[in-house]
Amino acid sequence: MANLIVRNVDSTVVDALKSRAGKRGISAEAEHRRILAQALRKPKKKSFAQVLTKIPSVGKDSDFKRIED
Repeated sequence: MANLIVRNVDSTVVDALKSRAGKRGISAEAEHRRILAQALRKPKKKSFAQVLTKIPSVGKDSDFKRIED
């Protein structure tokens, strides 16, 4: 594994990192790794079923009936 040193980080950012890590019960370093991985790794692809479950309910089936001419 490689090491990463980040210099000149604003103290408010460091405090926020430590606070977030504390809420999760992990070290600031572990939280830093988690944030970097989440931001830079490709998101997992969702299945078609997962995408369908995210579609909001916007009416009744009768609202979408086809009207034949």
